[in-house]
This record gives sequence, C-alpha cells and structure tokens, in this order.
Amino acid sequence: MKKNTLACALAGLTLLAAAPAAALDKVKLAVGQRGNWDTSVSEVGQLAGIFKKHDLELDIVYTNGAGETQQAVISGSVDIGIAAGVMGVMSAYAKGAPVRVIGAETTGANDLYWYVKADSPIKSLKDTDDKILAYSTNGSSTHGIVTAFMKQYQLKAKPTAMGGPAANLTAVMSGQIDVGWAAPPFGLDQLDQKQIRIIATGNDADAFKGQTVRLNIVNADYLKAHKDVVDRYMKGYRETINYLYTDPNALKIYADWLKISEAKAKRTRDDFFPRAAVEPDNIVGLDTIVKDAVALKFTATELTPAQIGDLIRIPPR
Repeated sequence: MKKNTLACALAGLTLLAAAPAAALDKVKLAVGQRGNWDTSVSEVGQLAGIFKKHDLELDIVYTNGAGETQQAVISGSVDIGIAAGVMGVMSAYAKGAPVRVIGAETTGANDLYWYVKADSPIKSLKDTDDKILAYSTNGSSTHGIVTAFMKQYQLKAKPTAMGGPAANLTAVMSGQIDVGWAAPPFGLDQLDQKQIRIIATGNDADAFKGQTVRLNIVNADYLKAHKDVVDRYMKGYRETINYLYTDPNALKIYADWLKISEAKAKRTRDDFFPRAAVEPDNIVGLDTIVKDAVALKFTATELTPAQIGDLIRIPPR
C-alpha cells in the first residue's frame, strides 16, 4: 500500500515536472524616446522580472516620438503606446481614432528642454525669429509645447519636426537647426562640458506647467478584447514605478541598460523626475487641458464630460 502510494506520488511529480510552463501573454508596446527615465518603466520592469510575475512578456519597439507611437497604436500594429502627447491623443480621439487612455505617463514638463550651441547668439525663445525651433514628431508633447511657446511668446520661429534627442544634437552642433530639444539623461554630458546651453524648459509653457503632458494609451479594440491583459500590465507598471523609487538595484538596471553611470542615472531621476511626475493614476489639470487643446488648435471644440469618460479608461489599482 505504502509502495503504491509512493509510486503514485512520484509519478505525479514527474508529470508536473514534465508539464510545460503556462505561456505568458505577449503585449506589443511602442515607446517614445528610448532611454528617457519616464519612458523606461516597461523596459526596467521587464529586465527586473516584474511583468513576468503578472504573466506578461513585453515586445517593446522604440519610436522617435509620440506621433509615431500614437500612430502605431491607432493602426493596431502595437497594443499599447507609452508617452503619447496629451494634445495629440485628444486630437486623434476627437477625429474618431480607436485610442483610449490607460494612465498618465508624465505630469509636468521640466524634464524637456530646448537648447542651442554654447556660442549661439540666441539667449531666449524671444530671439528665435526665423530660426528653426525643433520638436520630435507631430502630436508629441514637444510639439504641443512648441505650439504653446509660439502662442504664448508670439514667436516667429519655424517649428520643425526633428525626431529624437540624438538627431537633434547632431543637427544643432552641425548648424542645420538653431534650437534643439532633449530630455535627461541625454545631453547632460554636453551641458556639463558647456558645449550646449539651455534656453527654455517645458515648464516655460504656461499651458503645460504642472499638468499631465504625456499619456499611456491603448488601441480601443485591443482593450475591448484583452481588458484583463491591460489591467495586469498596469499592475506591473505601478509595481515597477515603486521599484524605481525604492530599490537601489533599479538604478543599476537602468544604468546598465543605457551604459551610463549609476550616478548619472540617479541624477536623472532625482533632479528631473520626482515620483509624483510619473504616477499613472491621476491626470492633472484636465479641465484646463481640454481648453488648451482648443486654444492650440489640436481640437475644434472642448471634449465633453461624456467623451472624456469614454477616452480615459485607467484600470483600478
């Protein structure tokens, strides 16, 4: 009897050992600007094994900006988009695009900065008449901020889509454009070496200061069919944010991934991204944002409360 019981138990263990592990749900992500602290949540969370705990495998592709990210989501070539500009998202939704919001991505715009070569005669935005003033892609947060600069300061600059920080730096240093944009950790070495000089930050645009400027979005059809997956993604996202701000190993993972020093990683986080800036559960300044979207000509009319309720689908904690 005992021998039979033992044999059955061993046979059961053998079957368990031979059984394949449950397959992870794969989620396709488009993420704007590889390496920015705020856009690195998914990458760090995956490297740290956090999303795997939620039975998810992230397939991450990086874009040159929110416009590309948003278009990938709308077309259905990816499921979720990270760091889409708030004005661009509202514009797309107002035009009937299948896009929904699943979280705030960044609140406040102090991380974004506009700069010139150190020897440039340009001292401030008011010196940019007939000069090229860069942003990343149409519909991005940098596009929204540059649009706000133009209106607020009555500029006569030439707003120009220039892609990501690396392309901007090359163009500025070679004289192809006058004012480029970047976000830490990109450009910190050039700033420290006094090769470039900041003339404005995103918080200099009144329409964006202290408000949510970037969002995490999902294809509406994907959300309808895979709500549980989206809910688990946001649980992993929140868990990763806590990890980034409480566990020193997170800085090591981020630094190793980008091949930068841990000191630079810590400077990027502590000087430019207070934790409140990347918390996903509250979109700050929404009443003002819908008005600014009209003033900056991203939407023809203010989104109604019913439309806002349909657009914003942040999963509960």
